[in-house]
Amino acid sequence: MPELNASYEILALWAVIGYVLGSIPSGVVIAKMMGLGNLRDIGSGNIGATNVLRTGNKTAAALTLLFDAGKGAVAVLAGMMLVGNDAAQVAGLFALIGHCFPVWLKFKGGKGVATYFGVIFAVSWPLGLASAGTW
Repeated sequence: MPELNASYEILALWAVIGYVLGSIPSGVVIAKMMGLGNLRDIGSGNIGATNVLRTGNKTAAALTLLFDAGKGAVAVLAGMMLVGNDAAQVAGLFALIGHCFPVWLKFKGGKGVATYFGVIFAVSWPLGLASAGTW
């Protein structure tokens, strides 16, 4: 747990920023853009890369995986660069929460695996490698 140097207001702002970034339903957006239909009606109904792969489109699944990991990493890296480690970890946590419970989809989102890896790699790449290796 990092030392809290930022004010609670700043940390709350980064929680909102992280949540909004994390709640972008990239699987749904990519599936629609690529004409794959409503992702919520396919396979498990999940919005993640695994369910996008069930459409048979590997490119769409790879893009979903990258986007989901990227939104977690962006939340952490932006918080780290603009405020510090405390804001980065709050933003990363809330990006994960936003992916799993997006307000845009009635709080029914993905499982958060790719977003988790994006957060972990951005917080500490050695820990990210260890997590990926054990997964």
